[in-house]
Amino acid sequence: MTELQQRAQETGANAVVGVDLDYEVLGSGNGMLMVSASGTAVVVE
Repeated sequence: MTELQQRAQETGANAVVGVDLDYEVLGSGNGMLMVSASGTAVVVE
């Protein structure tokens, strides 16, 4: 989430909307969890 916020600020946005969190279980014995976050950077006036 911090990286999502930082990348939005780098593009001049002041908010992120439509945030989606996804996860997937990986590895032998399902010992790892991969989580990804995505959203749309916007400027709110």
